[in-house]
Amino acid sequence: MVSDINQPVLHHQAIAILGGTGKEGKGLAYRLAKNGYPVFIGSRSPEKANAVATELTNSLYNKVTIRGDSNIKVVEKAGIIILTVPYSSHRDMLETVKGALKGKLLIDVTVPLAPPITTRVRMPSAGSAAQEAHEILGDDVQVTSAFQNISYEQLLHDEVIDCDVLVTGTSKEARLETLKLVANAGFTGWDAGPIENSMVAEGLTSVLLGINKQFKSKSAGIRITGVHSTGQQP
Repeated sequence: MVSDINQPVLHHQAIAILGGTGKEGKGLAYRLAKNGYPVFIGSRSPEKANAVATELTNSLYNKVTIRGDSNIKVVEKAGIIILTVPYSSHRDMLETVKGALKGKLLIDVTVPLAPPITTRVRMPSAGSAAQEAHEILGDDVQVTSAFQNISYEQLLHDEVIDCDVLVTGTSKEARLETLKLVANAGFTGWDAGPIENSMVAEGLTSVLLGINKQFKSKSAGIRITGVHSTGQQP
C-alpha cells in the first residue's frame, strides 16, 4: 500500500513540554506532534494535562498521540524537555524537576517578562532566563534557548509562520540537537552561539510585543537576512 505523502515521518525522540497547558506550550505541542514527535504535556494538574492532550490529539490527522501527566512524570518519560512556563514560575519549576533532568536536554522558551509592562526588556541577574536555568541545573543538564520570538497566536494553525528561530546553548551538540527539532517542526533555525547570547532572543520578545502593540498586530517576528542559506540546518 502506498503511504500518504502528507503523513509526517514519525520521530522516536519523545518530547515533554512543561507548561504545556498554556498557550505557547500548547502551540508547540501541536506543531511537534503534527510533525511526528511523541509529545507529553506536563502540568501540576494531571487531569488538566490529559484534557489538553486529548483536545490536541483529536485535532491531528496523524497517528502520533499526545499524552498528559504531572510535570515530573513527563520529564521522566522524555529525552528532550521544553520549558514554556511564565518567568514567575521558572525557578520553582526547575527546582521541582531538577533531579529528573540529569543527562537530558532542556530547551528553555521562557522570557523574563515583568507584567504589566511586557514591552520593556528586563533581564535577571544571571543575564537571561536560560542562563538562570543553567545555573540552577548545573553541568549535568544541557540547556538551549529557542522559540521565544514565535507568536503563540499562530502556532495552533497550519499556516507558515514568517519568523526565524535563534538557538543558543551550553554546547555545540545541544544547539545542533535543538536545530534538528526546530527544522522538523517546520521552522528555519540559526545557531546563535553560546548560552550567554540567549539574552538577545529573550530581549527581542519585548521589542516584538511593543511592535505588535503599536501596529495592532499579533505576529511580529524576525528574519536573518544577508546570508545565502535557508537557515543553518544540521
